[in-house]
Amino acid sequence: QVQLVDSGGGLVQPGGSLRLTCVASGSIYSIYTMGWYRQAPGKQRELVAGISSAGDTNYADSVKGRFTISRDNAKNTVSLQMNSLKPEDTAVYYCKANIRTLSLRLTDYWGQGTQVTVSS
Repeated sequence: QVQLVDSGGGLVQPGGSLRLTCVASGSIYSIYTMGWYRQAPGKQRELVAGISSAGDTNYADSVKGRFTISRDNAKNTVSLQMNSLKPEDTAVYYCKANIRTLSLRLTDYWGQGTQVTVSS
């Protein structure tokens, strides 16, 4: 049994900052790629940022220079530091992790989502 819990969302003004955190727990053998996705009303879920087990990162063009993804392999966490937030960043943000369980099954797991609202 594996669970991902993401948190840190909230209401902020344009130009503000938020830090999202996701914690994976349960029957984990190893975690490979981790990432953050977001979904705005009426739109498809999109990749915001990803990070490999080696620390390689990639970002959506819309967030480059503003968002930073990081992970702590010892604590099974991934974070997303979001700066210079814009109204178009408003969405539900979900963390995802590709995890090999103790039973050696490789599966994608998703957090429950945390709401980020950027508004004046």
